[in-house]
Amino acid sequence: MFWMYMLRCADGSFYLGHTDDIERRLDQHHAGQHPCYTRDRRPVELVFSQEFPTREEALVAERQIKGWSRAKKQALTEGDWSRISRLARGKHRHER
Repeated sequence: MFWMYMLRCADGSFYLGHTDDIERRLDQHHAGQHPCYTRDRRPVELVFSQEFPTREEALVAERQIKGWSRAKKQALTEGDWSRISRLARGKHRHER
């Protein structure tokens, strides 16, 4: 199994990634051992994750959500599917 995950960084930004071992990857992010965007933006908080049967599916989901607006990502962290739908249709595009 593979995971697509989203972290909220200390500066309020979001980071998306995928992995086959979410606990190990989160430990790496928390310790600053994963050489990426989060290293200088700790602490980080896991705000969303979803399991997928293949790495390819997890990567497709990661890339899709990376292209979303900040408002849409925030709605995902809140589980607000109706807001995600509205934002996807282009209404309230500047919603924060």
